[in-house]
Amino acid sequence: MPAPPRACACGRLVASGTRCACQIASTRARNARHDSGRPTAAQRGYNHEWRKARAAFLALHPCCVSCFAPATVVDHIIPHRGDDALFWNRQNWQALCANCHNGQKQRKERASA
Repeated sequence: MPAPPRACACGRLVASGTRCACQIASTRARNARHDSGRPTAAQRGYNHEWRKARAAFLALHPCCVSCFAPATVVDHIIPHRGDDALFWNRQNWQALCANCHNGQKQRKERASA
């Protein structure tokens, strides 16, 4: 039996487990505000050289260090924040799956920021 619908803060009824259109719009607006002041990926150093280094690292480290699923992301253990030495320091890299990178790792970084 499905859970009953819930009332969103805007007053609309929303099916259980889904997000209201106002919540989706709010998230998009918040993300756009965040991204508007952020340099592009290329400006942050994620260029062709990074893509080659990333592919080589993932070939050597194919499993996520957290859950052992196939790794798809090379994560900087300590956020480099524009520091080129830290960005290219392979001792600061770890292989993660997208779920662990986008979930656990991002929560840890937000908590320590």
